[in-house]
Amino acid sequence: MDILSYFDFEPAGPRLEDLETPVPVIDIGVVENNLRRWQARCDALGLANRPHIKTHKLVPLAKAQIGLGAKGITVQKLGEAEVMADAGITDMLLTFNVVGEHKLGRLAGLARRTAIKVVADNAAVLDGLSHAASLAGRDIEVLVECDTGAARNGVQSPQAAIALAQAIDRTPGLRFGGLMTLPKNGARGQMAGFLETAREGLTKSGLEVPAVSAGGSPDMWKDDGLDHVSEYRAGTYIYMDRMQMAAGSATPGDCALTVLSTVVSVPTGGRAMIDAGSKALTSDLAGLEGFGEVRSLSGARVYNMSEEHGFLDISMVNDKPKVGDLVRITPNHVCPVTNLFDKVVFVRGTEVLGAVKVDARGTVQ
Repeated sequence: MDILSYFDFEPAGPRLEDLETPVPVIDIGVVENNLRRWQARCDALGLANRPHIKTHKLVPLAKAQIGLGAKGITVQKLGEAEVMADAGITDMLLTFNVVGEHKLGRLAGLARRTAIKVVADNAAVLDGLSHAASLAGRDIEVLVECDTGAARNGVQSPQAAIALAQAIDRTPGLRFGGLMTLPKNGARGQMAGFLETAREGLTKSGLEVPAVSAGGSPDMWKDDGLDHVSEYRAGTYIYMDRMQMAAGSATPGDCALTVLSTVVSVPTGGRAMIDAGSKALTSDLAGLEGFGEVRSLSGARVYNMSEEHGFLDISMVNDKPKVGDLVRITPNHVCPVTNLFDKVVFVRGTEVLGAVKVDARGTVQ
């Protein structure tokens, strides 16, 4: 299907100059190229593609990813899963521990109408998951989350992974679904050693490992450490950003989303002020210098922000911007940007296609 067939655009004006700023502007041609290129790589490697929708939070793009060959999607919170389930998407992996009575009730509701899978990194959550399965009237598949170097959630050793998998297998209403991890950037070798030891131990104990799920956009084009990985979760790849460029996984031409902003003041020859601050670009430095780069002004960077003001360094710019000029900013980390706006605008080159609601905006519970 044509990727545009998944969308029902709202009118936004025929030109970029007609848009109210600040607003995320997404080039559908770049998006489609990113999606097709990654799907082709997954197909070539025999990996199931399970993209993370936390980056775009849009039902049309999730459906486009599945239409291009993705096995299903990854969600981070129940709210995201509910939005996607309401749109008819059923194959989901929720990569966050589900804790608390209310959330377990919501998980049960999702399990009644979808094939949602979840993760666990400790035995304390298993009784709750078992209760949710009982309420749903069906078994829930649970993957063991492993900390293979990122120092976030996850069991701390292959032996702990084996023990937790065995506990899942013993718990009524739960089925062991495999191993899941988000490796530290640049440390796939460490990940591979951990997962292989856990996988071998589980096989010897008589437990099959249905899936080994890894992820991360920064290392997505690297082959090392993938020998025993069966599915891959990447999110940022659909839009890309400065962080991915710094990691070497993207070029400027791969960055589909920019924040369109208006120059509202030029107080000095070295500084311009724009209407995109931390509520439009996020304050996530992601280890980079500045908060975003301006595409059309070589050397211009957002060097400081308050909530509504962006501070633009134009000291090295020959053709200084004027009040009223539009600038398009490539953000450091694109995922939080999507969650800051009710709507985003899609374009093809300079042609404005229209606006769409960010379906899962604010679904952090």
